[in-house]
Amino acid sequence: MAALGMGRPGHGEAVLRRTILLVVAAYLLIPLLAMLEFSTRGPRGTRSLAAWARIGTNPDLVEAIFVQLQLAALTVVLTLVLLLPTMVLVQLRLPWLRRTIEFLCLLPLTIPAIVLVVGLAPIYAGVTRLFGESALTLTFVYAVLVLPFAYRAIASGLSAIDLITLAEAARSLGCSWPGVVWRIVVPNIRGALIAAALVSVALVLGEFTISSLLAFDTLQVVINLQGKRNAAVAVAVSLAALVLAFALLYVLSFVGQPARGSTFVEDDT
Repeated sequence: MAALGMGRPGHGEAVLRRTILLVVAAYLLIPLLAMLEFSTRGPRGTRSLAAWARIGTNPDLVEAIFVQLQLAALTVVLTLVLLLPTMVLVQLRLPWLRRTIEFLCLLPLTIPAIVLVVGLAPIYAGVTRLFGESALTLTFVYAVLVLPFAYRAIASGLSAIDLITLAEAARSLGCSWPGVVWRIVVPNIRGALIAAALVSVALVLGEFTISSLLAFDTLQVVINLQGKRNAAVAVAVSLAALVLAFALLYVLSFVGQPARGSTFVEDDT
């Protein structure tokens, strides 16, 4: 009886977990299935893939997809290149600046997008003169937007390791400071860097307000314009963008993970 009584709570917890997973899955999948149903509606109750076929034949959509992917990659690179060495330097040499850096990195969370655009619009007049009117210049704005999320991910990774001891050991063996960051810090916080990259990619792929107000034709802006012309095509593109984002994030989540079957063998000699 005691053993039977002890087993009941575990069974109840398993049922609760499954129920929660089913509710979350329904909450996420039902809108996607509705989008698929709407985008494949044909005349007189039939099914048609005409809206999906128009995605590949629409040059604006194809170009916007490639631009958005480039923006995501450039934003991740710029954010990590600027943020990681700065945080390592502050933690090793300038710990009294840690609160200031944290405040500056988290500040974009408190600024609405419309206010951010108003402040950046005059700056972008100079940016377009230097770099042209390409939508890829949005990389600078997106790096600011993802800064709070990337900072928290990297900060959690750095707090989990003894950075000072590792850096001093590497320096005593003749490693340069860039080598410390690349060969010591990066492998030890790879999971945190991947988390920062995942959040950055997700934010860039879904951003609409800033690119629209700055008059750049990114994917979300083009989808919004398509929705005013053909709702079925716009819904099809939105669903394709969501699937692409999920697939990209799923692939990124496996980057840097050790291969299956690889084991660490300790040498006792």
